[in-house]
Amino acid sequence: MKVAVFHNFMDNIGGAEMVGLTLARELKADFYSTNIDEKKIRKMGFDDIKLKSIGKIPINAPYRQQAALSKFRKLDLKNNYDFYIIDGDWAVSGAVNNKPNLWYVHSPIREIWDLYEFTRQHIVPYHLRWFFDLWVHYNRYLNKEYVRHVDKLVCNSRNTRNRVKKFLQNDAGVIHPPTETSNFSYKEPGNYWLSVNRLIGHKRIALQIEAFKKLPNEKLVIVGSYEQSERFKEHAAFIKKIGSIYHLKD
Repeated sequence: MKVAVFHNFMDNIGGAEMVGLTLARELKADFYSTNIDEKKIRKMGFDDIKLKSIGKIPINAPYRQQAALSKFRKLDLKNNYDFYIIDGDWAVSGAVNNKPNLWYVHSPIREIWDLYEFTRQHIVPYHLRWFFDLWVHYNRYLNKEYVRHVDKLVCNSRNTRNRVKKFLQNDAGVIHPPTETSNFSYKEPGNYWLSVNRLIGHKRIALQIEAFKKLPNEKLVIVGSYEQSERFKEHAAFIKKIGSIYHLKD
């Protein structure tokens, strides 16, 4: 069986991207995306995956997301594969022309659904909030339209399944993401809590710190990287702001 995997963009590798790459490797599937950092992907050990770009897109929101949605909507591979797995939220428009398909849901699009209020209040500049509201309204409509073309939904957790039910009114099964257990070994735990995230606003770094301020006997260690090198200044400013508020050190 010939399988294709779809993911929004691959110029920054996080957990969702790792799942998509792992699916492609294990199923010997071709991997379709927009921006692809092949060097980074090969360095992570995914040497044998056929990576196929459907075109470059901008790096800044909201043009990035809208361009990915548009490119996957136009993608038509129905004569080339037997099955399609959609691994990304903005790639769900690829379900329209490519069937049979399955959407492996990491979350409904967070900035237009469960994190809409947070994004609006803490990330979007005040003078652009009217535009953000229009953008959200439009993309909520598109999102529901494209999800109607998905044949089967599978989520990465029960929490995600609850979001799918709440925001998209769909039922979904749960299959937890794979873990490369051979890459890990057991060590006695240290006296701290470890938080690994992309260092961007909607990962709620400030909320984590607020919670641990109420636990003075507990230690929190936060590990992460900026989302894209091209947006270094933007993300660096975010971390600097957090650090100044909470008097943190590198």
